[in-house]
Amino acid sequence: MKAYIFPGQGSQFVGMGKELYENSPLAKELFEKANEIIGFRISDMMFNGTDEDLKQTNVTQPAIFIHSVILAKTLGDSFQPDMVAGHSLGEFSALTANGTLSFEDGLRLVIERANAMQAACEAVPGTMAAVLALDDSKVEEICEGIDKVVVAANYNCPGQLVISGSIEGVKEACEKMTAAGAKRALLLPVGGAFHSPLMEPARERLAAAIEATTFHEPSCAIYQNVTAMPHRNADEIKKNLIAQLTAPVRWTQSVQSMVSDGATTFVEVGPGKVLQGLVKKIHKEAEVLSA
Repeated sequence: MKAYIFPGQGSQFVGMGKELYENSPLAKELFEKANEIIGFRISDMMFNGTDEDLKQTNVTQPAIFIHSVILAKTLGDSFQPDMVAGHSLGEFSALTANGTLSFEDGLRLVIERANAMQAACEAVPGTMAAVLALDDSKVEEICEGIDKVVVAANYNCPGQLVISGSIEGVKEACEKMTAAGAKRALLLPVGGAFHSPLMEPARERLAAAIEATTFHEPSCAIYQNVTAMPHRNADEIKKNLIAQLTAPVRWTQSVQSMVSDGATTFVEVGPGKVLQGLVKKIHKEAEVLSA
């Protein structure tokens, strides 16, 4: 069985989507529609901008969504997923690719999400750190023992977990994790504490937008970050999508669920190859491809 997977923030690069725009009339039409919805020519920033342009949350998130979804749409009839999943932001791309959301609605939600997250970051500074080669349970235990905001945020693959929270909380956790035997615990160059309780204002703002959006019957199940389980019910999907901003991304567990449900091939749709590397670390026998 084939699983299509969609990347999140961090996979962007200058030039992303340019080839699609130049070679596919459908892609060109969708890029122009995206420019119109977003209110500026994001395609120009994607094709010819700078790394700095693409690092801004309000540009990064729509750019990755646009690239991923347009790529999926240009695959035409060969896009036949048995299941889909997305890493954090990628969940919106996955839901658009499997027909739960229209392109326009998906993009509008991603713009709202990016703006809400940006506002939350500015209101309450926070950060994230990658912890390497320490058991998940040990990471969780250390976070729970710190009286500042710090939580396990991204279960990326065995031995790679990202923590998130207040700057003081994350720094203290890094020291304790290094002392507990982590190979590395390094701060990430991010603007805020994604997937932590500090994103609560963004969660509330996004919840209103999600509730007001029409969700359709998906063509296949989506394995959602919050539960790592397959979902097809629109109300359940909405609830999990709202919870996602303050809850951890259970990517390791999602891939394990897809494998146990029969996935043997994972096709990454969007910029970069980050998820292919993670899938290989989670399940060595998996076949991984770029779309």
